[in-house]
Amino acid sequence: MNALHLASACLLGIALSPLHAAGYADATAPTSSTSPPASTSLVQRADENRSARLLEKAVARYREVGDAALLEFNRSPEFADKELYVYVVGTDGMMFASGGPSANLVGRNVADMKDITGKPFFRELLDAAATTGSGRVEYRWENRDTHRVERKVTLFEKVGDRILAVGYYLQRASPEQAKAFLERAVAAIKDDQAKAIDAFNRVDGGFMQDDLYVFAVDLASRRFVAHGATPVLVGRDAASLRDPKGKAIVPDMINIADRKGAGELDYAWRNPVTEKLESKHSYFRKVDGVLVGVGYYTR
Repeated sequence: MNALHLASACLLGIALSPLHAAGYADATAPTSSTSPPASTSLVQRADENRSARLLEKAVARYREVGDAALLEFNRSPEFADKELYVYVVGTDGMMFASGGPSANLVGRNVADMKDITGKPFFRELLDAAATTGSGRVEYRWENRDTHRVERKVTLFEKVGDRILAVGYYLQRASPEQAKAFLERAVAAIKDDQAKAIDAFNRVDGGFMQDDLYVFAVDLASRRFVAHGATPVLVGRDAASLRDPKGKAIVPDMINIADRKGAGELDYAWRNPVTEKLESKHSYFRKVDGVLVGVGYYTR
């Protein structure tokens, strides 16, 4: 394996660290509906459906036995589904049960607790539960499987003076998010190429969010001029890059862009969130002598 391949071991596959992610939180206020937005991916819909089923099961059990169910939520595998678990807070913010990493909060009042971005998500949950009885809230929390702080969507339902909740992690961006990110990047290039490329490379440039970021290749030199995840690639020969299966990623993109002006490409790459080799799908476009692209992971 050559030095370029080593240096680029995470091309199009690096998620932001918790501190970097904190600067680009996509905070979503809770709503009265637990249905996922229409634009969500199939993967997210599947995770949301699993969460909804577990929440429904927990609510049914709580209605049946009351607070006697709290111990079950803490310990019973019946109320866990892989990374999903149940937690319960009182309407005053007291944590009564948790089958996950928040177990250390049981017995404490979390009403004023904030996530890593400073979002008062428990307060939002409490306020929404008081007015609507059920809904959803998005925030950032540690995933006990990956040991990373990730975006999380929690579904909740109020039963008496208890609020039962189940959440899932948003480990992957959706196709719609990747396309929108690319559109913003293209617009920035057209407006001021030098300024855009600088922004693509900076953590605080506004073009890094979770596993989304921009990469750009100068079509004349075939060298990277921007790479939001692996800045060491900037200035390197993009044509030498291969995925773990030997696929020439950037040359294939350039060939398509030369013929069509824009395109899409699938290839294999390691997902740093799941630490598994996965399929990745990138959208790219040729604009003002630069190939600019954004990709997302699929399962």
